[in-house]
This record gives sequence, structure tokens and C-alpha cells, in this order.
Amino acid sequence: MSVVKLLEGESFESLLKRFNRRVQQDGVLSEARRREHFESPSVRRKKKAAAKRRKSARNA
Repeated sequence: MSVVKLLEGESFESLLKRFNRRVQQDGVLSEARRREHFESPSVRRKKKAAAKRRKSARNA
């Protein structure tokens, strides 16, 4: 869970900006999108293999 404490004299906009940055760094939204629908283990393996192929093609 991402927690951001209000600093003294800080505006709501800057607090919201810091919170959004923290949520992005923690990967909360990407994890929620990934878990939105069930993926069978075979689909998960295929996605992982495809990502590995893309990564190795980029590095080569």
C-alpha cells in the first residue's frame, strides 16, 4: 500500500503528484490491471516466453 504524508505547507496538487508517482513506482496499477481477469498458467507461460523473445531481440 502506498502511503504519502502531507508535508507542512504543501498544496494538495503537489501531494497528489507525489502520491501518483509513488503508486506508479510501486506498480500498483499495473498489478491491478494484470489481475483484472484470470489467466491460466499456460497463457502466463506463453506471455513470459514472448516477453523473453522480445527482450532478447532488442538486445541483439
